[in-house]
Amino acid sequence: MRRTLTGLLCAGILAMTGPALAETDLTEMSPAERDAFRNEVRDYLMENPEVIFEAIQILEQRREVAAQQADRDIVQANIDALLNDGFSYVGGNPDGDVTIVEFLDYRCGFCKRAHPVIQEVVDRDPNVRLVTKDFPILGPDSVRAGRIALAAVEIDPERFLDLNDEMMTYQGNLTEQVAYRLAGEVGYDVGKLREIAGSDLIEERLQQNYQLAQRLGLQGTPAFVVGNEIIRGFLEVDDMIAAVQDARGAQN
Repeated sequence: MRRTLTGLLCAGILAMTGPALAETDLTEMSPAERDAFRNEVRDYLMENPEVIFEAIQILEQRREVAAQQADRDIVQANIDALLNDGFSYVGGNPDGDVTIVEFLDYRCGFCKRAHPVIQEVVDRDPNVRLVTKDFPILGPDSVRAGRIALAAVEIDPERFLDLNDEMMTYQGNLTEQVAYRLAGEVGYDVGKLREIAGSDLIEERLQQNYQLAQRLGLQGTPAFVVGNEIIRGFLEVDDMIAAVQDARGAQN
């Protein structure tokens, strides 16, 4: 831990001092020069301890910028799979100028909290396009619900929004039996839905979603891609709207 902190401090302090010092190579100094240099740094830090915190802040800011750029690069490398995979449900305005891609698990409590947030964002902004991607990670029942959702989009995407709403707002234990019951209540042919949900086609699509989530570095739900930004976790309405506005501004 001490060695890690020392490394952070040195990197941050060198970053604050400019290119000349940042490029200093201690290995090119004589032992006496290295000792003198280290003593000068120590004396300076003892006299100006606030520099330590400033250095750490600068280093963390640079790391954050680098991480954001890495996310943007990953999004662009996977843009077709995110926006136009040909099988994910597309809601909101299909021709909208900003797309929210939502990775969800129907048994995830935070996904259920995010559900009305996304609905409100879509209702308030007529130029938002919504893509939902099943990313079931909470066990076998989650996987079954995800397969049912994918099959429902394949059979009748116009009814899917009703089923999506029923499964997301269901407060009990969302088992496979419950999911099929809800699908029947919104008008799906349950027999046909079972057949498609159990097919190799749906398994292939589910695996595509898992692979995409892995490439994006997603480890939990909900997760969102808004424009070029990856959002890992739940956001309140105002924060999601701000993310949409930022994405729209970046395009312009």
